[in-house]
Amino acid sequence: MELSARIVTLQLAETFTIARESQDTAEVVEVELRHDGASGFGEAAPIARYGESAASALAFVEESAELLGEDPFALEEIGARLSGRTGEQAAKAALDAALHDLCGKLLGVPVWRLLGLAPAGPPTSWTLGLGDPDETARKAERARGRFRRLKLKLGGRDGLDVERVRAVRAVTDVPLQVDVNEYWTLDQALEALPQLHALGVEYCEQPLPQGDPGGAELKRRSPLPIYVDEDCHGLADVAACAERAHGVTIKLAKSGGPREAVRMVHTARALGLGVMLGCMVESGLGIAAGVHVSSLCDFVDLDGNLLLGQDPWRGVELVDGVQRASGDPGLGVARSGV
Repeated sequence: MELSARIVTLQLAETFTIARESQDTAEVVEVELRHDGASGFGEAAPIARYGESAASALAFVEESAELLGEDPFALEEIGARLSGRTGEQAAKAALDAALHDLCGKLLGVPVWRLLGLAPAGPPTSWTLGLGDPDETARKAERARGRFRRLKLKLGGRDGLDVERVRAVRAVTDVPLQVDVNEYWTLDQALEALPQLHALGVEYCEQPLPQGDPGGAELKRRSPLPIYVDEDCHGLADVAACAERAHGVTIKLAKSGGPREAVRMVHTARALGLGVMLGCMVESGLGIAAGVHVSSLCDFVDLDGNLLLGQDPWRGVELVDGVQRASGDPGLGVARSGV
């Protein structure tokens, strides 16, 4: 297989803020694998929280070319070789997605069918970035009619997190979920969660810092299901998450791609855990890889491409709040304008 890759800068439609950072752009790495007249594409959305960057992801991809071999269908063998190199999960995810895209195109089938799955999953949430309560409510109003559930970013450390949810609940009756991005203490969580439960919030994502010793106690005392994101990277993390959470958040950029994500889902199910599929700020290329495995999940947050001012990849379509893949072979996406 021949490999090429490049860094692409994605421009967001507006500044996106979470507890730990704000961003107006996102750098991703596009990967192309060529074999037998076909090209497979994947996208790496590196996570700075874990020491990754577009430059480090690009270097990993380019240095991994010799590990791919000549058979794109040797997915287990290729995955094992890549996992022998530590770190750079987003880069591994791009390579895995590109391999699945390539295999689907060579066989003439979409990736969801290649995996024996359904073409679409649950409705995606629409993420409301961290802001003051009135601003957050206005964002919720603008989303009315387009999305069937909303996700609020909390963790403002200003005493207004519950007010943010209350303001949104006053303008919409769609299901709500919240994501604190590690920015509560145990005491803050125990104070806020009963109030969020009274406002109809369905679950809370990563309220405590990764590895916080209060995780098991919070799971026991919380009136809301707790889902963990930063605590759950790959398959090896899932079992420990059962001690501190009711569910796990899987992201392809953390797990290393669709293949590992599917393993994680089945392991979580065996442990009685719920599963949410999340994303980073990504183009339609990156989101497409998630869409193809989304039918396995209870909740879906695949709105990364919808945050962009202009998506450079077409093929994923939002229909009645659900991100749907096209029926075209592979990931079913193509460059916009091509």
